[in-house]
Formats: sequence, C-alpha cells, structure tokens
Amino acid sequence: MKIYSVAEVTGYLRELLETDSLLADLWISGEVSNLSESAAGHLYFTLKDEASQLRCVLFRRGRLALPLEGGVAVVAHGRISIYEVAGTLQFYVDLVQPEGIGILHLEFERLKAKLEEEGLFDVARKRGLPPFPRRIGVVTSPTGAVFSDIANIISRRYPLVELVLSPTPVQGDGASEGIVQAFEALNETEGIDLVILARGGGSLEELWAFNEERVARAIFSSKAPVISGVGHDTDFTIADFVADLRAPTPSAAAELAVPHRSELESRIQSHRRSLLAALWGEISQRRSGVDYMAGRLKSLSPDVDRYRQRIEELTKLASMHLGSFLAINREKLRSQQMQLSTLSPIATLSRGYAQVQHSTTWEVISRIAQVHRGDVIDVRVSDGQFKGKVTGLRKGLQAWMSNFPSKKG
Repeated sequence: MKIYSVAEVTGYLRELLETDSLLADLWISGEVSNLSESAAGHLYFTLKDEASQLRCVLFRRGRLALPLEGGVAVVAHGRISIYEVAGTLQFYVDLVQPEGIGILHLEFERLKAKLEEEGLFDVARKRGLPPFPRRIGVVTSPTGAVFSDIANIISRRYPLVELVLSPTPVQGDGASEGIVQAFEALNETEGIDLVILARGGGSLEELWAFNEERVARAIFSSKAPVISGVGHDTDFTIADFVADLRAPTPSAAAELAVPHRSELESRIQSHRRSLLAALWGEISQRRSGVDYMAGRLKSLSPDVDRYRQRIEELTKLASMHLGSFLAINREKLRSQQMQLSTLSPIATLSRGYAQVQHSTTWEVISRIAQVHRGDVIDVRVSDGQFKGKVTGLRKGLQAWMSNFPSKKG
C-alpha cells in the first residue's frame, strides 16, 4: 500500500473542502472568543456554541458590520478550508453581521460587499443619461400596471420617444433569469439609448430577483445606461447600486428618463430670446462700425466739386487750343491744296495741254522718236480721252512753233 506524506494529505483535504459547494459559500452563527489581531490587521478568533468550536480568520479586506469583541453573538459568512502549514481546519470569513438578522438580509449584505469590492458600484464608471433619447428599453412585466404607467408618463412628457418593452417576470422562480435575458435582448436591439428596469413595491422576498448576482452583472453589462426604478422610496436593491441612476419608483424613473415638453418649450424660448438679443447686439455693433467707416471715408474722400470745376476749366482751355489748332491746320491744308492744284496734271490739261500714251505699250510719249507714222495713240485731255493715229511727224522747234495760231490780223 502507498504511504502519503502529511503535506499530501492536507493538500488533498484542502481540495476536497474547497470544491464542496456547501462549504465554499457558508453562513455560520456562534459566539466570538479568543479574539486577536495581527500586525497586518488580520483578525483571528473562534466561533463556538454549546457543542463545538471553529477557528476563524478575517483578513483585513473583510467586512465588519459591528465592532468585534469576545462574547458577541454573530453570523459570519465565508468558506471552510484547511491551513496546511498547521494542519488545522479554519473558517475563512469575509463578512460578519450581528446575530438575529434574517438570512436574506445577510445574503444581501454579503453580495453588496462583494460587488462593491469589485467596483460595480463605482460612481466614476456610471454613465450620464442621454438628454433626448429616441428609443428606451423597458425591462418589466408585460401584465402589470408598471409598464402602462411608464408609457403614459413618457407620452405626456416627451411623445417623440419610442418605448421597446423587453418582457420578463419580476417575481418568483425564473424572474432573475428572465431579467438577464431581457437585458441581453436589448443589447442586441438596434438604437436603444436608455434602459428602465422597473417593478412595483413589495417585500424583501418579492424583490429578491433584483438582489441576484446575475441580475447585477447583467445591469453592469448593459450597453445603454440603466435607470433602476424598483419598489418604493424606502426599498433598496443590489440593482439600485449597480444601475447608472436610481429612481425611488417606476413613475419617477419614467420622469427621469425624458425631459418635459414644457421645460423644452421654455428652454427654446429662452434660447430664442438670447439669440435675438445677441443678433441685435451684433447688428448694432456692426452698424456702429459701418457708420464709423462711412465717416472716415467721407473725411478722407477728395473735394469732388473742386476737382469738377478744375476739369471744366481744363476742358474749356483744351477746346480753345484744339479750335485754334484745327483752324491753323485747316489753312495749311487749303494752301497745300492750292499748291497741289497748280501742280496737278488735270490743271495742266485744263490749260490746253494733253497727255499722250502709246495705245499698245501705254508708254507716255514725250519725244517724237517714240512714235511712227500709223501708230495708234491715246490722248487724255481735261474732260476725257480719245484715240488718234499718227499721220505725220515733224522735229525741231520750228515744227512745234508752227502749230501755234498766228496773232496777225
């Protein structure tokens, strides 16, 4: 047969104890004795009754609902395990409450302490509510008056919103599982801006589904901010602590979820007045600026009347000079025209001369040698031209002079 070491046996016992579901989550009542505190702040004590006793340790992070001292009757929560170094059975305590408190209240305090330590209640992680939600999910019973009240209040205050009911039992067996499934359904629904978790008032037992750990974690995992409106003003559940905002009642949750139309109208009017005041102020300021600039432009603008008078004077002077210039040049032109007239071939022709050109070559004939008897010529006089034919030729001054008419007689 096999021989085991002490460490193997104590290790085996520890595994057996820690895998036992009953011993891993246990409430024990008894009287405190042999209380001591270590330098690190851990508490060591014994829980005992008339028949037995159990060694306990409460580490510094544990929760105490009362000052712990010897002889006090308490109810403690924790787990049973074995301290292998000393081989002793110990109760590892994480919460201590006074004896006489109900088991549900004890469980409530235990879970509250656990979730608070994990950070599920941290104010820093809580989300703000959307100011103008478009779709609001409601986790509640479809048959009770709660959903009807929420719908009426929201339709009266802010009719633009759409309510999406995610139905679930809110009491009894299956309620906690139904709430978890309702949150999962809303997480998969498009466009949910806000979630209201609601139930009417009731006893601690009737509201217990909202104290379940699975419900707390479903609220924590919600994609949209959550308003918890469970019970009445005096009722507190774990769901209230995890939610982003707690409302004292379901009706109050509906009022917190949406703005009131009258408040919006008042705010719009206030903004309108502020905008108009700002607009008129801006217009007045700009008008003053324009007036100032207009004055500056006027003061800096030239004396137009003086320049207009000067332009008129210069125009008159230019007209006088131009008239004189034109008259002088007109006379020059007339003189040059007269000179040209005296030199013009037309004027010469009008005095009895003619221009003669050879009809074939159009050569101007100025010498007798350029023509021969029988040549056809073109003769141009002052008022036209005609053709002629050379019938005879004479050379020399005598021949030219003989053509002039005689002055005798």
